[in-house]
Amino acid sequence: MRPTARQVAELANVSVATVSYVLSGRDRPVAAETRQRVLDAARQLGYTPNQAARSLRKRRTQRVCLVLSSLGGVPTDERLATDLHEMADARGYSVITLAVYSEARANAAIDVLRGGIADGALINVVGGHLTQDLLSGLATTGLPMVVLSNEIGLDGCDVVRTPETEACMEAVEHLLAEGRRRIAFLAHRHELYRDPPVGRLLGYLKALDRYGVDQRIITSGADDRVAAYRTATELLRAPDRPDAIFAASDRAAISAIWAARDAGLSVPGDVAIVGVGNIEEGLITNPPLSTVGPLRDDHVDVVRLLFDRLQAKEALPAREIVRTWTLLRRGSS
Repeated sequence: MRPTARQVAELANVSVATVSYVLSGRDRPVAAETRQRVLDAARQLGYTPNQAARSLRKRRTQRVCLVLSSLGGVPTDERLATDLHEMADARGYSVITLAVYSEARANAAIDVLRGGIADGALINVVGGHLTQDLLSGLATTGLPMVVLSNEIGLDGCDVVRTPETEACMEAVEHLLAEGRRRIAFLAHRHELYRDPPVGRLLGYLKALDRYGVDQRIITSGADDRVAAYRTATELLRAPDRPDAIFAASDRAAISAIWAARDAGLSVPGDVAIVGVGNIEEGLITNPPLSTVGPLRDDHVDVVRLLFDRLQAKEALPAREIVRTWTLLRRGSS
């Protein structure tokens, strides 16, 4: 027979309401010792809340949705997912994930979110598949949303922005100030098709313009390690090879360091290399990777925006936060 909340309450010597507060993750003042007694009693009895019944009573799913461009392989997405899962667990929510890597997947994601698959969504999709119109239309349904985007005109949801153009411009200017003049940019594929250019590519172009450097060496390669290695190898073995590589991701920059090593070139002597993202792996490359990115590697502040909105008694106004990015100069440049 399935154990009940009343049995947990009797074993822990608390009220049924206290059991509900503790196991639902609701922000109610419960003493730490009392909370632990409830958790121990629930574990001893093998009790888990009846999620289906709770959802029917509340007309809520107790689920949140994480929407990403792909599943796996992107360190920042992995940390975002980890922070979301941990906060969801603490508040009695589960997490589902949707991947949006095509126009069809974007439309499918919007359809299921409109259909009520989750109580709220945390969205971090790069590229043009999940358009501003789709996001704005979804926000009008009243779904609590947090969107990581530098696009303007997103209404009805919380927006998290990063000054990546300015930080990337600073990185390229650092290379130019060191005397580099043939600077290659390894771009994400979606960056090559934006007109006018935005984000990291725009920062690269602005820096070259400021220094009066006409030559642009722009190629794809930032989307995965293998593509980056092959692209960097081709560039570095050419007669007119670049004297610096600015990669739109740290993964690509690390592959470029490997490519330089395999081509018999020194970093940064023969070629300086800078990435984007500030992932931990960059600290153990040889030499350590120069990068631009956030100083903090967690996304707790971003995730909290979503749960604040979900647990608010009244509708919250749309909020915007800016996550600071900076240039971190290390051995590769």
